[in-house]
Amino acid sequence: MAAVSVEGLRKSYGAVKAVDDVSFAVERGEVFALLGPNGAGKTSTIEILEGFRDRDGGEVAILGVDPSDRRRQRWLRSQLGVVLQELAVEPFLSVRQVLTRNAGYYPAPRPVEEVIEMIGLTEKADAKVKTLSGGQQRRLDVGLGIVGDPALLILDEPTTGLDPAGRRMSWELFDRLAREGTTVILTTHYMDEAEALAHRIAIIARGRIVAAGTPDTIGGRDVGTATIRFRLPVGVTVGELPVAARSDDASAVEIRTDEELAVLHTLTGWAQQREVRLTGLTVSRTTLEDVYLRLTHAQAEESEPYEAEPDSGARPVARR
Repeated sequence: MAAVSVEGLRKSYGAVKAVDDVSFAVERGEVFALLGPNGAGKTSTIEILEGFRDRDGGEVAILGVDPSDRRRQRWLRSQLGVVLQELAVEPFLSVRQVLTRNAGYYPAPRPVEEVIEMIGLTEKADAKVKTLSGGQQRRLDVGLGIVGDPALLILDEPTTGLDPAGRRMSWELFDRLAREGTTVILTTHYMDEAEALAHRIAIIARGRIVAAGTPDTIGGRDVGTATIRFRLPVGVTVGELPVAARSDDASAVEIRTDEELAVLHTLTGWAQQREVRLTGLTVSRTTLEDVYLRLTHAQAEESEPYEAEPDSGARPVARR
C-alpha cells in the first residue's frame, strides 16, 4: 500500500479551481517532490494531505487513512512530521526545551539529544530561540518536524534561508531519513534540491499535474539533444575538430547532437591521436529548470485567466 494516494483531488475557492483533478501516489520510503510556481495549488494540496483543509472532491489516503476523517485525525497527526515555511516558536525557550515540549506530543519520539545532533545544533542546545540566526532557526524547524519520528514527513521549502553548508547538511539528513524508511513529500523552488533528493517529481501548474517522473526522465530530459562542452586545445582551431562545433572568443567549444555517444567516441579518439587534452569536457541534456520553466510557462499561456490560490493562513504548530 502506498504511503500517500491521491485520486482526482479537487479544491475550489469560489470560481477559482486551485486543485483540478490532481492524482499521484507516493510509495513508502520514497522522496516525492511537488514542484510548481506560487499559486499553482501546492499549498492547498499539502494542507488537504495534512487534514487542515477540506477537499471538494476526489479520494485521499495518508498511511491508509482519509485525512478528513475526524475520528482518525489524532492518530494520523501522531504519524506526521511537518516543516512549514515559518513556525511560531516561543523565543524565550531554549532549543532543548522546545524540542522536549514537542516530543511529548508523540507516542514514540526520537530522543531529543539525538535530534539536536542531527540538526547540527549541539552547541546551541541551551541557547534561547531568539538568539539563533535565521539559518539555525530553520534547522530547529526541521528538528520540530522530525522529533516525533514520523512515518510521513512533509517539507515545505525546508532549506529557504540556509547557507550552502546548511543546505547540504539538510539534504544529507533528509536522505538518511528516507533510507531509514521515512516517506518524504518535498516542495521547493530549488531545482537542484529536487534533483538531489527526489526519487520522483510531479510538476503542478494552475491546479493540474503537467508532468511526472524521475528527475532524469521528467519532461523528456532523457531524450533529445545533448550538449557537449570543452575548451579548445591550445594551437587547435575549431575547424580542425573531427565534428561540427562552434566556439566563442574565449575558446569555449559547444557541440549539440542527438548522438552523443558516437560524437564522444570520435572526439576522444581524435584527441588521443593528437595527444591533446579536452579540458572541462562535460555532457548535459535539458536541465530540470529548463523543463520546469517550459511546462509551467506553456500551461500559463494555454489556460484562461487565473487567480492564485488564497492565502492558506496559519496552521497549528503543536500537534497532539
